[in-house]
Amino acid sequence: MAPQRRGAPKAPEGSGAAERRRPSSVKSARAPREVWSKWLRAAVLGTCATLAALLLWGSLGGDEVGTEVLAHRGEVLSGRFMEVPCSEDYNSHRRFEGCSPTRCGRGVSDTVITRDEALRIRSIAEKGLALGGSGGGASILDLHSGALSAGKHFVNLYRYFGDKIENIFSEEDFQLYRDVRQKVQLAVARAFGVSASALHLTKPTFFSRINSTAARTAHDEYWHAHVDKATYGSFDYTSLLYLSDYLEDFGGGRFVFMEEGANRTVEPRAGRVSFFTSGSENLHRVEKVRWGTRYAITIAFTCNPDQGIADPAFT
Repeated sequence: MAPQRRGAPKAPEGSGAAERRRPSSVKSARAPREVWSKWLRAAVLGTCATLAALLLWGSLGGDEVGTEVLAHRGEVLSGRFMEVPCSEDYNSHRRFEGCSPTRCGRGVSDTVITRDEALRIRSIAEKGLALGGSGGGASILDLHSGALSAGKHFVNLYRYFGDKIENIFSEEDFQLYRDVRQKVQLAVARAFGVSASALHLTKPTFFSRINSTAARTAHDEYWHAHVDKATYGSFDYTSLLYLSDYLEDFGGGRFVFMEEGANRTVEPRAGRVSFFTSGSENLHRVEKVRWGTRYAITIAFTCNPDQGIADPAFT
């Protein structure tokens, strides 16, 4: 789902006191270079998938393919689900009974997260991204690893800002983040008929901020078609929580499921959750943002407990 990024040089360590007060997830986080080198390896695999996706897109006519709106910005959906045949992507990965996708598709709901919750969690993204930001149009904030876009690179905001980070985020921020993640996880489990306890949060799970600034590097080019499981093998189920409104906060930036005959779009609105199985049955892209700023959270789940990550938390 995300623009693929390069690793960042290791930022300076905070003081010993800062280390003691830093979120527990930071104590176990690897240096930014190590974290993002793994992302870079995933990007190589993703590049291959992207090339295949672009060839398919071209064979389907690209933007000339008809478009149907799966979820209009003016609708309030209690739940809309479209089932599609599962791809063979999952066969090359370890399968987990009762969790690995056997029913594939994509869904949208406006009743999982309230608009107020969405705007409150957007403020977390705004506070964090105010500390950095990409020189191109797409910026990333990962509260789990601490990765933050900074120009053409990344820094670990917990290490880089040390104890000053406690002046930016609060325990209430992290509790809201955990509550929202749990609600999304329950919604995904219900939609696909699996146990919520069988799903494990996986990386990368992150905030994104996209605007119309011209891309500075290839990693700012978020609009290319791709398959999540080809890019990140741990992904089994992908979800997006939108934190801003299409045609009010930004233009362009719709989410597009690409398929033969007619692409299907999701128009973001604050509080809307879109979710789907992560294989090539859900080839997708994001339209270029033409104006304004688009905020969202990508929340990914795996069935493999060895690839799970913990929620960020203050200690």
